[in-house]
Amino acid sequence: MRYRDRREAGERLGEAIADAGVVVSGERALVLGIPRGGVPVAAVVAARLDADLDVLVAHKLGAPGNPEFAIGAVAEGGTTILDDGVITRYGIDDGYVAREIAAQRAHVEARAGMLRGVRPAIPVVGRVCIAVDDGVATGATLEAALRLLLTANAAQVVAAVPVGPPETLRRLAGIVDAVVCPLQPRTFFAVGGWYERFGQVSDAEVVAALEAFHRRAGEG
Repeated sequence: MRYRDRREAGERLGEAIADAGVVVSGERALVLGIPRGGVPVAAVVAARLDADLDVLVAHKLGAPGNPEFAIGAVAEGGTTILDDGVITRYGIDDGYVAREIAAQRAHVEARAGMLRGVRPAIPVVGRVCIAVDDGVATGATLEAALRLLLTANAAQVVAAVPVGPPETLRRLAGIVDAVVCPLQPRTFFAVGGWYERFGQVSDAEVVAALEAFHRRAGEG
């Protein structure tokens, strides 16, 4: 089973969340898309659940000389997740880790402001918060976002992704109230392998998706 694109993934994920019963009838949830690829999925999910929509910006911490190899992740508000096993195994020194955290925190805060524009972040305190990405592999970036919601006193925190490996989903299930994932292949190489169309999503597309959603919701 594969998804045609992020829209179909959002439709199927929204149905799975509704079927899981994690949102009580009459309760308006807050769906938070992880930029970039998670936002088109989250917009469809929020429409399906009649929920509010916002972004939750997180970013991986890259290894020395290999920024795509994650040694952890940071999210808005300074939430930081470190993979101590990887850091120790590769002998990455504390000075590098501190500099990378500082750089990525600044990047995350700047991108969050740019993506939201003049619209302030929607408060998460006391809300049912559903963090949505277009898929999960190691889960470091999504975990940072989830831990931010936990420390921000959300009433309930749900991780929702269209596809992810069972071992990562089990780990995430240990820190949140619920995990929803319709497709959990045992053999997993990359998120994009489970989509027929999985092009890059630009910041401009994220902004457009948020603006379109809020226009439809009558929020300006």
